[in-house]
Amino acid sequence: MSKLKLSVMISGRGSNLQALIDACADPAFPAEIILVLSNRPGAQGLDRAAKAGIATQVIDHKDFADRATFDREMTAAMEAVGTELVCLAGFMRLLSDEFVDHWRDKMINIHPSLLPSFKGLDVQERVLALGARFAGCTVHYVRKEMDTGPIIVQAVVPVLSDDTPDALAARVLEREHEIYPLAVRLIAEGRVTIDEKDRAIIDGAAPSNTSIVNPSGIAG
Repeated sequence: MSKLKLSVMISGRGSNLQALIDACADPAFPAEIILVLSNRPGAQGLDRAAKAGIATQVIDHKDFADRATFDREMTAAMEAVGTELVCLAGFMRLLSDEFVDHWRDKMINIHPSLLPSFKGLDVQERVLALGARFAGCTVHYVRKEMDTGPIIVQAVVPVLSDDTPDALAARVLEREHEIYPLAVRLIAEGRVTIDEKDRAIIDGAAPSNTSIVNPSGIAG
């Protein structure tokens, strides 16, 4: 059976890219990365890809007069190598409606919150400022509005009483590295469908029925 062909779009260090590289190194994993695309020439993730023998390409957004033209160039690059699924992994540019429509249900993103809560940037700072008891991360299909789209996988991370934004973000990132390859596997195995309400339905999923309370262990 042929493997699902991935292109990964990055702007920075590429830690989630590395999680996907590590997953794809397993011969049994049903996907392969065929291109890593960056809008920043010095992105550390490009080095990660090169070390893994993966083709890379830089398309610098500064070289284009407008976002739509830049996005079309990225689409052309990914289509030229036969991309079947686009994975956004710390790609720090807003995408045009045209680009999102072109890759509808063929592009996924990872966000460091339990969407639909805490969209946007500075997530963990806002989590702590509002006194939320749980943080987490979400892999979802991409839609035109930022950080929206059918949710594929989520992971919950309890907030600790002495958490700082950096400490919480580090624990959330560990879970990101687990759920991004899982989401790709589910898609590659054909187990994800989008229903009429634009929700991702996972075939054969067995959600946990265990509830989590935070804080816990408090005597009555």
